[in-house]
Amino acid sequence: MQFFDVTRQLGEDTLVYPGDPIPRMIREDAGDSLLTEVHLGTHTGTHIDAPAHYLKNGATVDTIPLPLLIGPARVIDLCRVRGAITPADLSGRCEGAERLLIKTWFSGEDAFDPGYPALSVEAARYLTENGIICVGMDAPSIEAYDGDGSVHRHLLERDVVVLELLDLTGVPEGEYTMIALPLRLRGLDGSPARVVLCEKPKSGGIS
Repeated sequence: MQFFDVTRQLGEDTLVYPGDPIPRMIREDAGDSLLTEVHLGTHTGTHIDAPAHYLKNGATVDTIPLPLLIGPARVIDLCRVRGAITPADLSGRCEGAERLLIKTWFSGEDAFDPGYPALSVEAARYLTENGIICVGMDAPSIEAYDGDGSVHRHLLERDVVVLELLDLTGVPEGEYTMIALPLRLRGLDGSPARVVLCEKPKSGGIS
């Protein structure tokens, strides 16, 4: 059984969205132990957006139900797409899935690019119409850099879990089991998360 850690390493050189806090790790040698003071934003590195990120009275990250964060997930490869991801790009790719992770050309990039791939509003609607309960991307945001929040609001108003800044490098298209666990930050709008995929065992006996 193969595991894929699709979490970006979190350090002082981690890619951040413009305006977000720059991560800082202040190490202290206490003699018989090491201690580190960590400064970062709730949307630093691979992270989960809670509804409260865009909805003032929305659910906070510590209240997201675990069944949304753990379960079957499908990875699709849209590395060929440049610009906005549309319903045509998703057509026939997400039917029957509950959790969808979208691999794009941005996986493995380590510098911010305002032209990163993102969902169009129409694509977000397509996903919710097809029963998606969790959607993740390897881009800094699921919404275009010049977006007005409509993509986020459409998904979060419907309690769809949003994962951003995954690293799907080396992960083939296919069906997996996903575990995506945020820090249990009480009352906050998001959290860095560790996201792991496990290949589903092949069906059939040994010949």
